[in-house]
Parts: sequence; C-alpha cells; structure tokens
Amino acid sequence: MSYTIREIAEALGATAFGATDISVGALAEPADAGPSDLALATKSEYADGLPKGRARAALVWEGADWQALGLEAAIVAPRPRYAMSGLTQMMDLGEGWGDGIHPSAVIHETAELGEGVHVGPLSVIGAGARIGAGCRIGPQATIGADAVIGENGLIREGVRIAARVHIGARVIIHPGAVLGGDGFSFVTPEKSGVESVRETLGDQGGAAAQSYVRIHSLGSVRLGDDVEVGANAAIDRGTVRDTVIGDRTKIDTLVMIAHNVVVGTDTLLCGLVGIAGSSRIGNNVVLAGQVGVGDNLFVGDNVIAGGGTKILSNVPAGRVLLGYPAMKMDAHIDMYKNMRRLGRLVADVAQLKKSVFKAGQSD
Repeated sequence: MSYTIREIAEALGATAFGATDISVGALAEPADAGPSDLALATKSEYADGLPKGRARAALVWEGADWQALGLEAAIVAPRPRYAMSGLTQMMDLGEGWGDGIHPSAVIHETAELGEGVHVGPLSVIGAGARIGAGCRIGPQATIGADAVIGENGLIREGVRIAARVHIGARVIIHPGAVLGGDGFSFVTPEKSGVESVRETLGDQGGAAAQSYVRIHSLGSVRLGDDVEVGANAAIDRGTVRDTVIGDRTKIDTLVMIAHNVVVGTDTLLCGLVGIAGSSRIGNNVVLAGQVGVGDNLFVGDNVIAGGGTKILSNVPAGRVLLGYPAMKMDAHIDMYKNMRRLGRLVADVAQLKKSVFKAGQSD
C-alpha cells in the first residue's frame, strides 16, 4: 500500500509542494525515516531529526521552509496534529484477520449478521444477537444473547460483550475489554458499618460483622455511536436501568465504569480512571489518568480534571480540577507551592526563636 504525496494531500485537504509524484508507504519519525517513508516533521523541534534520516518527503507545519530542510516534497497542513487523524487512517494496515466468517467461529442460528460482516477464529455469537453491516469481529470475541452492534463496528481480539448490551454504529472496542459484567452491588441483612460511616463520616455505630448478599444486575450497557473503548476496560451493567455512554466518547485502557453510570457525549476518560456507581459525567469532560469519581456524584459539562484527581463531591460545569480531594487547579498549585516552602519557613522560625532567646539573655 502506497500513496503519492499529491494523493495524500488531496485526501487530507492539505497542500502539497515539490515532487508530488513521490510515493510513500509508511509513516516514520524524522530520524528513522527512509526514502519510502513520510516523515512526521510537524514541529520545528521534530524537524531537527531530519538530517539523521533519509526522508524525501515530510508532513510539516504551516510556514516551514521545507526546501531548507533538505526535502524533495512536503505536505503542509494548518493543523498537522489534526491531519494525523486522516493520515494514520490511510496508513493503517489493519489486524490481518482476513475476510468472511472463519470456520471455527460459533454463531447461533438465530443471530442476525448484516451484509459484509467478518467474524474471526474461535469467536462466539449468541442467540438473537444482531450484528450490523460491515462489522469486523476479531478472534476469540464473545457476543452475548440479544446483544446489538451497529454498522461498521470493530470488535477486536478477546472482547467480551454480555447479553443484551446495545452498541451504536462505528464503535471500536480494543482487546480484552468487557462490556456488561454485573455491577459490584452487595447488601447485608442488617445495617452495616459501611452504611453507618457514610452517615456519620467516622462512627461505625457498633455494627456487627455480616455476610454480603449480591444484588443482581438486571439492566445492561448502552454505547452511542462512534464510541471507542480501550484495552481491558470494563463497563458494568446497571442494576435496573442501563449504564450509558454517550456518542463519540473515548474510553482509554483499564478504565472502570461502574453500574448505573451515565457518561455524556464527546468525553475523554483516560487510563485508569475509575467512576463509582450511579455517578453522572457531563458532555465534553476530560478526566486525565487515574482520576477517581465517587458514587452518586455529578460532574458538569466541560470539566477538566488533571491526573490523579479524586472527585468526592459534585462539580459544577466548566471547573478545572486537581488534587485529592479535588479543588480548583490554581488553588491546588498555590497550596502545593506553599507546602514546598514549609521546610524553609520552619527553619526561619527556628532561627528567629534563637535570635529572640539570645536577645532576652543579653538583657
């Protein structure tokens, strides 16, 4: 698979310069690029690596002097990082599973597969499942009874989709993700110490030790269109109502979304985010790596939480957060700076005490 510089520029809506008939078949960082690669010199600091490689053509930033960089051709995009989206799509070789339905796949006779569905080796599709046209189901994937997947979905290796999960169109689910496991819901016959602590914030109330009994999950999981779920992420089904993920939301590797959670549209949940049961996350929210959200909370639209933030109370729309417990990012940074000064402050106070004590002795 190769494309000319002219073809790439036209596909990206960018501008091509120089020898636009040069063909490239792969992308590479500037220092590693060979003659048949397109170098990704999208910033001036990246372009410093071009002399170490052998690239003839590169994707460069607007205003770059590509000829001075020793290139024979260049693609200029106003926003190179955005151009990377279309460029990487063009160059993606896929997973190599092949087309059609593999003979080792187990597909229930009542399942419905749309036109052009591909099913990889050792996959299982349950009774009444409906798979939309153009979907690709990878090896060893499992799709439960009455589950629904919209058209042109990509379900990669080892994905587990439980019964009655409903997935929209053009969804990508990465290896090992699990959609529709039961929620972590347990109850004790009598009021437990945990329940007392939630009310008192410290006193267990003398509750006796008890065994836990599970509450079954009767709801399911619903994903909107154009959602992406990362490798080994887990989205639990709801207790009675569904757990819901809005259109175009992107979920990273090892994210945990508990029962009854509702996530809005165009939201990013980065690696190791954990959202406890029945919380609601708004639209256009960004939760960076290792952010935690307590149960039954609300996070408003356009909130951004920095890495490691722990959200323990409701958050209004537009807030930028950091820390444990979460607070406004600028306030947290000021507090952190002040904490770093504490050692010097203690030393200064000790010195002042010595000076005052000596002054008192001299009197």
